Amino acid sequence: MARKKILVTGGAGFIGGNFVQYMVNKYPAYDIYNLDLLTYAGDLTKHRNIESRDNYFFIKADIADPDTMIPLFDKERFDYVVHFAAESHVDRSITDPGVFVRTNVLGTQVLLEASKRIGLSKFIHVSTDEVYGELDFDPNTFFTEDTPLQPNSPYSASKASSDLLVRAYYETYGLPMNITRCSNNYGPYQFPEKLIPLTISRLLTNEKVPIYGDGKNIRDWLHVSDHCSAIDLILHEGGNGEIYNVGGYNELSNLEIVKMIMAILGKSEGFIEFVPDRLGHDKRYAINPAKLAELGWKPAYTFENGIGQTILWYLENKQWWEGILNGEYEHYFSKQYVSLKNG
Repeated sequence: MARKKILVTGGAGFIGGNFVQYMVNKYPAYDIYNLDLLTYAGDLTKHRNIESRDNYFFIKADIADPDTMIPLFDKERFDYVVHFAAESHVDRSITDPGVFVRTNVLGTQVLLEASKRIGLSKFIHVSTDEVYGELDFDPNTFFTEDTPLQPNSPYSASKASSDLLVRAYYETYGLPMNITRCSNNYGPYQFPEKLIPLTISRLLTNEKVPIYGDGKNIRDWLHVSDHCSAIDLILHEGGNGEIYNVGGYNELSNLEIVKMIMAILGKSEGFIEFVPDRLGHDKRYAINPAKLAELGWKPAYTFENGIGQTILWYLENKQWWEGILNGEYEHYFSKQYVSLKNG
């Protein structure tokens, strides 16, 4: 029987990279193709432990280039695509929206067209709860799969647009698909512009931690390993054409997160510095993942266990994130938080 071929786009990024490792290790009978352009957040060092495996392959390519994608799909005849590749940082989308439209919208359309040509078995489109907009602080309100799309940032607008393209290829052409919309992820190998690794890395270097506004914005937090197991289940068991929300059952404010990390690391709350709020900063995201639970999924990590494991990982892997901070990201950070005073 022919081996299944799974193309993972964005497999050098944070969530995609964790998913590549998860699949290579769990399914030795599947061939896992990691496709990534290796932009600023792409990092292949995380895959040193699997790069010699017989079922792992890497392709450097741009998903928005049809002259590359169409021949690649025609040649390899992938069975499944799990599409993570995206520009994902909200702050960067406010600074340069055009890059997000090209990668997240055009890139998704190119992949869909290539998938349609070869009769793909399933296209998994990994999206975000940010496409739903924001919730108020009422703890009884949640996003469901039927919540209308009301994106508030260029990033979330580009993801909502790509979601609609995936749906259109299913409705118009019959391309088998699932869309997943996850809450905020955290865990190993997360790029240090995101809240949790930013806080950890700043505290470990005795620098101030910037918090937008009053820090009361609430997010639902999902360990990246739990996200990987959810996508695995949806890939194999998800109903054709269905959308699934993936949430971690962990609602916390940004300020609560930062204070929790400070307590674990034994750092003073004097390292907190409030900075001017982000433009269009959504108040609260919260997911109801009941539909996914009906497939048999539930998160394995509590936030307390997950954040402890994550902090330990960053302590044990300083070389990885210090190399990033000494490079391009350092220039970006100084631009993004111009009001920050270290001390």
